[in-house]
Amino acid sequence: MAISWIYAGASYAQDKKPPLGEEKDVIKIDTQLVDVPIVVTDRAGKPILDLKQSNFTVFEDGKRQELAEFAATTAPFEVALLLDTSGSTRADLQLIQRAAQSFIDSLRPGDRVSIIAFKSGIENQRSEAKSEIISELTDSRADLKNALARVGTSNGTPYYDSLLQVVETVFANQPTEEFRGRRALVALTDGVDSTSISDFDEAREKLEQAGIIAYFIQVDTQQYFENELLGDCETAIRFSSAQIRRYYRTFYPKANIEKASNFCQLGDFERLAISKKLYELANTEMTSLAKASGGKVFPVGDLSEARGAFRSVAAEIGTKYSLGYYSSNEKRDGTYRKIKVDLKGLPPGAQIRAREGYTAPTN
Repeated sequence: MAISWIYAGASYAQDKKPPLGEEKDVIKIDTQLVDVPIVVTDRAGKPILDLKQSNFTVFEDGKRQELAEFAATTAPFEVALLLDTSGSTRADLQLIQRAAQSFIDSLRPGDRVSIIAFKSGIENQRSEAKSEIISELTDSRADLKNALARVGTSNGTPYYDSLLQVVETVFANQPTEEFRGRRALVALTDGVDSTSISDFDEAREKLEQAGIIAYFIQVDTQQYFENELLGDCETAIRFSSAQIRRYYRTFYPKANIEKASNFCQLGDFERLAISKKLYELANTEMTSLAKASGGKVFPVGDLSEARGAFRSVAAEIGTKYSLGYYSSNEKRDGTYRKIKVDLKGLPPGAQIRAREGYTAPTN
């Protein structure tokens, strides 16, 4: 059960030669350009525009790095937009489609969008929920509008699988110079996965490696879900077997998962306990991924508030800077490197939100 959107915007570290004119000063062999997307706001939270490269200083593991690339807020973005119309949101499909259209309309003409949604299909004589790319990356607003009209509903939430699909399919190719360092995930979701084959750690690792900024519009579906969760097990909303196994594997690793996975053997108290923990886990996952990537979580009480949250995401996307540097640490050791960005020449109270780090490649 989750609604998800994805907007793609920050790129990870990519193989690239140093810019022309710098070969004599910097010699890099088989190095990678590390992209750092950034939002700068004043004391009141309003974006500060028209900054120059000289305003920024970047450190990796405490060591100052030489900036090789700089893109101002006018540079375009690529967006992967994932719509999850499962669970408690299926009845609100038109509301989701209108909010999605409003989001796309709020983006700039040069921004490109891909739409991903969930659908139900038959596999091995069973109904299965799958993640499907409705539209590949395009800047055609007419094509995107037509794609939104094709979005349907699903009987499950392959949320983690869809996150992997963003990295492995939508952004399988390296971005062009125009979009390098400017890819983002925007997810309208409650973040509670029910049917994925993959898990969050796998999805998070690949999203972080790809440097994709993660934005979440977090819809509060918990009260609705728990109201429908109690009582007769034949009529109640059920946890999927995957959800029950995830709960016990995460919080009670020594429990007998096979016995516990029978929903009808769970009492109301245990059902509520599982629900509470799964929602807490989803919140932790969204918050950590957004923070590490330089993105943000926008909580909404219900889908009627989603349009305003999408406007906020679109506005922030339009005020992103991006920096690029070749790491002075050329070891390909697979270690995590911390990134810190300092500001110079700005008024007191100015704040920055940026990518917090990346994992170095390995041989």
